[in-house]
Amino acid sequence: MKRSEINAALKEMENMIKEYRFSLPPFCDFTPEQWQEKGHEYDEIRDNMLGWDITDYGLGDFEKVGFSLITIRNGNLKMANKYKKTYAEKLLYLKETQTSPMHFHWSKMEDIINRGGGNLLIRVYNATKDEDLDRTGEVEVHKDGRTMMVPAGTQIKLMPGESISIQQYMYHDFEVEAGTGAVLIGEVSQCNDDNTDNRFYEKMGRFPTIEEDEPPYRLLCNEYPAAK
Repeated sequence: MKRSEINAALKEMENMIKEYRFSLPPFCDFTPEQWQEKGHEYDEIRDNMLGWDITDYGLGDFEKVGFSLITIRNGNLKMANKYKKTYAEKLLYLKETQTSPMHFHWSKMEDIINRGGGNLLIRVYNATKDEDLDRTGEVEVHKDGRTMMVPAGTQIKLMPGESISIQQYMYHDFEVEAGTGAVLIGEVSQCNDDNTDNRFYEKMGRFPTIEEDEPPYRLLCNEYPAAK
């Protein structure tokens, strides 16, 4: 991705967050210059990859396959003695033109919440033992306290305020119902590890390769400089 695309996506998500009056922690506003001066007191942010995250999954078509995210809090399973949190929280932003590809998590269970905007569509499948899509087995879905069985490949619609629990080994993808507008999404989960806990159905990356065509507006969660 071009840095200008990333900067524009960050500002667009910031505007949506402000529109729905969700207040972010102070570190979300740190400039790249401020990060150069931050010491070890901010190691939790660096080690647990808190902060902004814009991805095109390495496919080079952000407007079609892409997501804007921010991790607000997170633990760290690999450094559990240092970081005691067993949970994570994110905000995500998805435009009508965008999708997030089919994937599951080996370790993380998550609740996906429509915080406002349009209607979010989440397609669900079980994973087979060899991690393929189970195209025939029914999927057990937990949606706002209701348990139901749905056919493989069903799209669950989440209107603002609604949520779904995504269990481990449940394949899922995201898109927005046409004509309803961009969606601000909440995620409450167990510890998040985007380096090792994403099993994409089709092979792809997680973080973008960046072409530096302008200065960064914010640093992404995998770009922080070492502590001074």
